[in-house]
Amino acid sequence: MMNIYQISEKIAQRPPFQMIEKVTELVPNESATGIKNVSVNEPYFMGHFPGTPIMPGVLICEACAQLCSLVIEKPAEDLEKNLYVLLKIDGFKFVKPVIPGDQLEITVNKTKGGGVIVGFDCVVKVNDNLHAKGSLTFTSIPKESLGK
Repeated sequence: MMNIYQISEKIAQRPPFQMIEKVTELVPNESATGIKNVSVNEPYFMGHFPGTPIMPGVLICEACAQLCSLVIEKPAEDLEKNLYVLLKIDGFKFVKPVIPGDQLEITVNKTKGGGVIVGFDCVVKVNDNLHAKGSLTFTSIPKESLGK
């Protein structure tokens, strides 16, 4: 299990863009289950949609991606030189809307990978009800290619 402080040590994102707040299960290089608490105070709700706030699907995908990043084992030398980035979102379905007050239980399972390409199946539930599912693929790129 990981709390918000331990998660912050392992992922690159920071508030207000850090989506994963708790990890309840982690099997390195295989799978993880994590929690995202959805608050009405999140800034995107002001415009998506006024009077009927719904969490954007792309942010649900981002929450899944952040949890996936905790599963991918990265050698220390790789962390200094490379960055894992989202390469592909595939077959994501948004079955039910996510609204303020929901607690997302996100489960990710590695389906392929090692090396520079890593794939995951993702499932997002609220109160044991399916809200979204799909697949994400990541690739490793040199940090120097970002113009730093």
